[in-house]
Amino acid sequence: MGSKSKIMGFVLDGINQVFDERPICDLFAGSASLSGAVGQQTTVISNDIQAYSSVLSDTYNKSYKTENTPTAEEIIGLASELVEQRQLKSIGSYSVDMTRSVFDNLEAAQKQFLTHDFGYRWHLFAKNYSGTWWSYEQCLWIDALREVAEGFKNHPIYPGIMSSLMFAMAYASQGTGHYAQYRDAKTDSSFRDILIYRNRCISQYFRKKYDAILEYVPDGPITARHDSTSLDFKDCLKSFSGGTVYADPPYCFVHYSRFYHALETLVLYDFPALQVQRGSVVKGRYRDDRHQSPFCIRSKVRSAFSDLFDGVQSSRSSLVLSYSNTGMIMLDELIEIGKNALPHYSIDYFETDHQHMTMGRKDDRQRSVKEGLLIARL
Repeated sequence: MGSKSKIMGFVLDGINQVFDERPICDLFAGSASLSGAVGQQTTVISNDIQAYSSVLSDTYNKSYKTENTPTAEEIIGLASELVEQRQLKSIGSYSVDMTRSVFDNLEAAQKQFLTHDFGYRWHLFAKNYSGTWWSYEQCLWIDALREVAEGFKNHPIYPGIMSSLMFAMAYASQGTGHYAQYRDAKTDSSFRDILIYRNRCISQYFRKKYDAILEYVPDGPITARHDSTSLDFKDCLKSFSGGTVYADPPYCFVHYSRFYHALETLVLYDFPALQVQRGSVVKGRYRDDRHQSPFCIRSKVRSAFSDLFDGVQSSRSSLVLSYSNTGMIMLDELIEIGKNALPHYSIDYFETDHQHMTMGRKDDRQRSVKEGLLIARL
């Protein structure tokens, strides 16, 4: 959601106008597409308050192979042993010829694991997410691969292992590309479609991505001094020693944490309290502490942009700011706030046509917008 990968050339054209050999600070890194685009050419400070983002940026810019880098087969083998030890044999399996009523009963039984006592530590996904975006068996594999990954936490390939698991989760999920809410089998058509994803193998998707990452990463340490942080944007700007700030803040009223909380939980693996409404855990199984961005709150967005501009000025950095004409404030007003906050900067503005993904909406899967770049330099 919000990825700039399709208009990266437009973004880089803006960055090249102000780049001065000092580091680039990607202030709202998200899926870390900027790190992937320029990390081999210059130092990148990749920041996002969501911790999963740093795993993605570190995969691009810090991961490398050594003589003892595990293969996909070794990782999957270790996870398979854990799954075999822990799998509850009483839980049925999904078959292509099962009836919808049998399917519904199986799903309902798995949702009851919220109150189950598993008796071992690495059970977070089996407990919280069985019968939602993933089946119980898929969650067993997610937990097992996450446990195996933890054993390689001090190895430079660790971010690559974690990114591969995120990939496997995404392609086995029965959702619509995010984790806001999973789908219910309300019709025979949706039941059959969900059944396809229930039968997808987490380990196969993990192997596919992990093998690709091993091909991508270098054979030895990376010399560039990249860094990744999980800070509030104001704190990140305070710690930035200066260079080029690329800011791609959220545009609309929906908080990204609602869409990607499952990835955050995978990385932190901290058994979070789940959000409750009217005495029951909400369908989305959201973390109770999920981040609420001021850029997504109409009463706070203007002061948030003022704080952003002040932080850029304090480090005497240049700024390249992405925003859309469908954002929380009008582009003309955003430019005016920038001019008032940065009186000693020259400010330019450019825009291009872009197609925003709408994350699974039936009638509006992509939306035509004007994507703008505000460029400020001393």
